Amino acid sequence: MSAPDLRPLTVLIIDDSAPMREIIGTVLKSLGVRKILEASDGVEALKAVTEREVDIIFTDLMMQPVDGLAFIRWVRTSPASANPYTPIIMVTGHATRASLDEARMAGVTEFLAKPLTARGVLHRVNEVINNPRDFVRAGAYFGPCRRRKIDHDYVGQERRGAAETTDFPVFADAHGQADPAPVLDPEDLY
Repeated sequence: MSAPDLRPLTVLIIDDSAPMREIIGTVLKSLGVRKILEASDGVEALKAVTEREVDIIFTDLMMQPVDGLAFIRWVRTSPASANPYTPIIMVTGHATRASLDEARMAGVTEFLAKPLTARGVLHRVNEVINNPRDFVRAGAYFGPCRRRKIDHDYVGQERRGAAETTDFPVFADAHGQADPAPVLDPEDLY
């Protein structure tokens, strides 16, 4: 199997750090990407995505005056958004469980923690190209399906399409006894 030709892609890199934009751009160029746009914050990025078609977006989390989460929400939900289905890769040095959850709920496609590696960037680009996820609308959420792994042997209750509830999920073992919630690894999610 040959590597995909990334030359036709247009990638937008949003980060308030010029050296970080340069690092990501250099890695993308080494992968064959030739059309790279840059923005130093969410405001510049909004202008870029309304003026040009963008295939993949890399965005930092913490920026002023518009941060990465606000930008992602705009791309996913604004009627003015040219393409709410654009794959968005969140890049951050604040890789906590809370920031991962916030990014996931905003509609991020992939999550990449700093410090970056070329392998990490390549893996995320590969995921959005070769393993795209369906998009779902559930309540106020619109974005890629948050289920990374699908268990085709699952026999429990399917919650999609069921009435929304405010109860927290209860996990049970094979005998119906309450079981502690499973420990989740961010790599399983993103």
